[in-house]
Amino acid sequence: MNKTAIVLFFAAGVVAAGSEDAYAAKKKSLPDLRPVPGHVIDHEGINVNPVPVNVSRPYNGYLNMSGGFDLSQVPPEFADCFKSIKSTPGGIPVEVSCGKEIAGRFGLPEKNGAYHLSIGPEKVAIDAYDKDGLFYGINTLSQIAEGVSDDNLPMVEINDYPALKYRGVVEGFYGNPWSHETRLSILDFMGRHKMNSYVYGPKDDPYHRTPNWRKPYPPEEGRKIKELAERARKNHIDFVWAIHPGGDIRWDKSDYDSLINKFSSMYDLGVRQFAIFFDDIKGEGTDSHKQTALLNSIANDFVKKKDGVGNLIVCPTDYNQGWANPSDSGQLAVYGRELDPAVDVFWTGKVVCGDIEPASMEFVNSRINRPALVWWNFPVTDYCRHNLLMGPVYGLDTTLDETAMAGIETNPMENGEASKGAIYGVADYAWNTTAYNPVDNWTRSFSEIMPGAPDAYATFAIHSCDPPKNYRRNESWNVETFRYDDYSEEQFAKLKKEFEKVRDCSDIMFTDGGNVALVTEIAPWLVEFSNLGERGLMALDLIKLYEDGDYEKFSDAYNRLYLLNEVQKPGFLDHRSGTLKLQPFIDNVLLDLKPVNITR
Repeated sequence: MNKTAIVLFFAAGVVAAGSEDAYAAKKKSLPDLRPVPGHVIDHEGINVNPVPVNVSRPYNGYLNMSGGFDLSQVPPEFADCFKSIKSTPGGIPVEVSCGKEIAGRFGLPEKNGAYHLSIGPEKVAIDAYDKDGLFYGINTLSQIAEGVSDDNLPMVEINDYPALKYRGVVEGFYGNPWSHETRLSILDFMGRHKMNSYVYGPKDDPYHRTPNWRKPYPPEEGRKIKELAERARKNHIDFVWAIHPGGDIRWDKSDYDSLINKFSSMYDLGVRQFAIFFDDIKGEGTDSHKQTALLNSIANDFVKKKDGVGNLIVCPTDYNQGWANPSDSGQLAVYGRELDPAVDVFWTGKVVCGDIEPASMEFVNSRINRPALVWWNFPVTDYCRHNLLMGPVYGLDTTLDETAMAGIETNPMENGEASKGAIYGVADYAWNTTAYNPVDNWTRSFSEIMPGAPDAYATFAIHSCDPPKNYRRNESWNVETFRYDDYSEEQFAKLKKEFEKVRDCSDIMFTDGGNVALVTEIAPWLVEFSNLGERGLMALDLIKLYEDGDYEKFSDAYNRLYLLNEVQKPGFLDHRSGTLKLQPFIDNVLLDLKPVNITR
């Protein structure tokens, strides 16, 4: 069949029914995105997250744990940490001690959470600076034991302590708030990975912000808050309840009393740390001097008078460098002069969603006269809800320490289970900042998140990284796509193998993944991901049919792929993955091989 006949076939068929702009994708080069830093490391059987600060192997041997552990000396409050370890009277003795003198004995800094873990020839010993450190040391032992493939526990000495004061999650996104069950699951996950702060501030909780912030929670909702505070405490996490009054605050005694009453009601539910948000507002609520006066009064009248209440936290209106007034009259400078030094101040960096760099921290710290608390807007997707951001945690400067930042709270997706990969990464960074390795951390997370199908999860995650705008992320860096007339057979074979993995990985996760909560939450994305793999394989077949010169088969295959791409487009646009390389490859094949472009 000659070229004219090809054009006539399509003129009478499907393609003629569409316009010249039937395909959204245009011929364009990929954006220039930086590589993900880091590399995979052999941790020699010490599979722990966060990565411990100092690990040594003085005994160079293994302790057989087939007989279990004798936990008789472990305080009952820590028993849950050993859920995955066999407890047997007469097993390996586990000895624990706790006290400030521990720091000097083992060369640890005098800071909350520090601990020493020794797995020796005859016993396990955990010595901690405080109860937080004891909890962390027990979790480290549990992770090491869970990570071995047999009953041989590597003998090891670990000195470990956190780099940053705040290490946590801020539930501060717009969109569907997490379910109660998801929040409980997140708190358990955070505790396992040595995070210590959960800021409750979902923008769509009506009792958190305007107009209902003055009202108490209904009894059933209050019961849930109480349970969250209790679960947080069990995981050695400070549950921070935040209020967002700036949208309609009147700056009068009535509203001040409403704030105090609301905080008091939350205190009665078990909350012991509080935050006030003034972000994303206009009008009277943005007044910097009134904000600081209110914060100082609450710090004096409530925080310092109530037993066991932690530092007050504020999110300013000028929470990023992009729109903060840099002058001496700007809000940040007013905070620096007027705000109680014990109040911690949130900061998102140079922009709303972006990297955390020394320059932006110096900008804010020099004005507020204290290290800012980073509110990191990753992997939040309230600006790209059709995407899941499952890629590595990177863009966090590893030279920053507690003199430059009070800590970091990750703002996650409304998809809580899908956010655990990023939480896993931020936990690692916040604990051992200088040693943080994005690629290694991300790779280690696969078995933690999807224990039954880590490779399938990795395939989905590596092609689900890049949002369409704002905080662009590298994606699909493991494959090389090409145009229909410019490729090698090796490139073709590798891309075909990847599309086969894309097609199959969803079924593997559904069947063998071992994480029902996650696959249930992201099921629509997994379905569309499998469809994407099938379309990719059809696009590769189409290239070969074109090269073979059998234009009847080619035209039939072209129409099938075109129709499938159009029929599945709504589902793909609602639940996107492979947007950086994979779907553009398919669109480009269809665009390049349209009859009007064929010059054969």
